[in-house]
Amino acid sequence: MAYQVTLIRGDGTGPELVEATRRVLEGTGVAFEWDVVEAGVDIMETAGTPLPDNVLASIRKNKIALKGPITTPIGTGFRSVNVALRKELDLYACIRPCKSYVGVRSRYSDVDLVIVRENTEDLYAGVEYPVDSAEAGQIIGMANGKIRQDSAISIKPISRTGSRQIVKAAFDYAVENGRKKVTAVAKANIMKYTDGLFYEIAREVAKDYEGQVEYDEWLVDAMCMQLVQKPENYDVLVMENLYGDILSDLCAGLVGGLGVAPGANIGVDMALFEATHGSAPKYKNQNKVNPTALILSGYLMLKYLKENEAAARLEKAVADVIAEGKNVTYDMKADRNDPTAVGTAEMADAIIAKMQAG
Repeated sequence: MAYQVTLIRGDGTGPELVEATRRVLEGTGVAFEWDVVEAGVDIMETAGTPLPDNVLASIRKNKIALKGPITTPIGTGFRSVNVALRKELDLYACIRPCKSYVGVRSRYSDVDLVIVRENTEDLYAGVEYPVDSAEAGQIIGMANGKIRQDSAISIKPISRTGSRQIVKAAFDYAVENGRKKVTAVAKANIMKYTDGLFYEIAREVAKDYEGQVEYDEWLVDAMCMQLVQKPENYDVLVMENLYGDILSDLCAGLVGGLGVAPGANIGVDMALFEATHGSAPKYKNQNKVNPTALILSGYLMLKYLKENEAAARLEKAVADVIAEGKNVTYDMKADRNDPTAVGTAEMADAIIAKMQAG
């Protein structure tokens, strides 16, 4: 029986990346029925919103989605569609593996880290007030002189419920995937109530996994230094939303960049899979960008569906194509101007061929 999956094409380079990934996933032999929907800047003119209701309805019906990159305006315009999807569907856990593959240029080798990021709270909750607003003024008045009068305000909510969910997700991921350690990352020496609560809950959850998974804690600034100096000492890292967004990019940098960084957003009974990188609109319709991150997000989707054999074949094919270094996009060549670089579709073809060759 085929899996019913919502397929969000995205904008910018999203549609061509999604098409490459769709073909690779079908090349595993697993059967899918795709419900193709549109979201992002390309649909705004006709739909009046970058996130039409039919997109959310499709995901709620199918319980699983694969999403291409969607543009988020910086500083102005609509709020992130990615954040809205996570909030609307309560996809509270963002899983971002960062793994070294032979053939990807990096200063490091044998890195194998997983960022588990809380997806719905923290400074990304969207509780913001502009400078000179009544709400900002009220908060400034409550702060007893600690906030300048000409400030805009963002609120950082951290709950027991959200903290417990995400830390438990990290430990469960560690157990299910044979991982040895979970490290909680925060800044509780400064934010004693919010990040302090996060650590308090993490310690409580860790007790339930004693003897199975080791637990430790690092402050976020020190963690950044540790990851640059000794990434091999760490395994699964769990943290609040903002820290997770930043450290997942840092860890992607350790393994060669966002072009090889997949992502999964997991809720109680549904999941959405997407690449970590953005939509790169300047490369739209050029058949040029690296499809690896979204294809590996498809690999995570197969694992979520318990199609483990197909997932293993897909990851091996990706690794083999990258290691061979022939049928890869320009960014994976030693010289980015190498004329032998192939396009998005052709790299997908090479991965499918590797799977079919066994």
